Amino acid sequence: MPRSPQPGNEYDVGNANQSIGIGVVGFGWMGQAHSRSYRRLPMHFPEAELMPRLVIAADTVAERAALAKQNFGFEAATADWREVVGHPDVDVITIAAPNALHREVAVAAAAAGKAIFCEKPVGEAPEVTAEIEHATRQAGVITGVGFNYRWAPLVQHLKYLIDGGRLGDLTHYRGRFFSSYGRDRLGILSWRYLAEEAGYGVLTDIMSHTVDMAHYLVGPIRRVVAAKEIIVKERPLPQPGSRTHYDRGSPGDPTGKVTNEDYVGALVEFENGVRGTLEADRSIFGPQSQMGFEVNGSRGAAAWNLETMNELQLYLPEETPADGFMRVLGGDHFPHHGRIVPGEGNPIGYEDLKLIEDLEFLKAVAAGRDAAVTFADALAAAEVEAAMARSWDSSTWEPVTSLRIE
Repeated sequence: MPRSPQPGNEYDVGNANQSIGIGVVGFGWMGQAHSRSYRRLPMHFPEAELMPRLVIAADTVAERAALAKQNFGFEAATADWREVVGHPDVDVITIAAPNALHREVAVAAAAAGKAIFCEKPVGEAPEVTAEIEHATRQAGVITGVGFNYRWAPLVQHLKYLIDGGRLGDLTHYRGRFFSSYGRDRLGILSWRYLAEEAGYGVLTDIMSHTVDMAHYLVGPIRRVVAAKEIIVKERPLPQPGSRTHYDRGSPGDPTGKVTNEDYVGALVEFENGVRGTLEADRSIFGPQSQMGFEVNGSRGAAAWNLETMNELQLYLPEETPADGFMRVLGGDHFPHHGRIVPGEGNPIGYEDLKLIEDLEFLKAVAAGRDAAVTFADALAAAEVEAAMARSWDSSTWEPVTSLRIE
């Protein structure tokens, strides 16, 4: 089987050993994951000659801010994100704060001329994503968004096969993100479950990943028909210091109402005629973190799932003697994999996807060019999500229409 070329061998950075000042807004799990990645980059990818400098991190939880300095090596920490935006040594701002803060932070960062990486969904609602994309486009700043599953080496390999026609003309696509983070009925009522803080629920939280992967592998979506449901109606109220969606209450704790959706399912029709389904659920039992897809074409098929991210199921009947799926294991000849762990079959993990994602974004910043995944991609996903939300009310097919602000 021909192997996909290893991207990253050519590093179009501006200056050798370029120091890039990093500011992080929101130092929960995702802010910490990006910060670990920035520290690891020079170790795994020395040829990139990128030297991230951890300048300042912001979090309203004092313990997290202290952790940023003491354990991660940030030069400064603060409770006020404005200090990150205004810091003269910060070149890149990573936004890993709750969705409701995305607009205010991103617009201020754009006005300050900073490059901006924002975790999806880039705002709590599609129209907010459009406003953020417009502000950053007008400011001319480099943007990136956390659609990290694109960067899985075997997904990159599959994209290479699809673009090369190895699967033939695509006919069907089934994408899903089934996550267990909300299945515990005692999981606290964090900001993710509140429309006033998160906006939509799984529509923008994890369906955004599902839509983006469909866009990446298949192409733009033309129209959708969708349904939603709140499966867990109430959750325990958080106690001081417990605000993440992995914290847990106790039986008898006071509860509050969940105000955004746990489940979204949709039929979709792509502009190229491919038909498919997209689903997202945060309260389902069984799958743990099943961000996955199956794609079928006139010459073959493939399937991938985050839970087994180092395996690709591939069906190419014209190229292999066996009539059935074959298991392709990750290895160091697939994109970026060998820079993290050598050999065949040696697995990489979730945070390695953030490492690759941050590498590709900082390469773009250093070179002064657009990143591979930008706020325009976040807006494209948001436009599909907006059509799904309209379909909830109309109970019929809705076209995907542009939200771009000129």
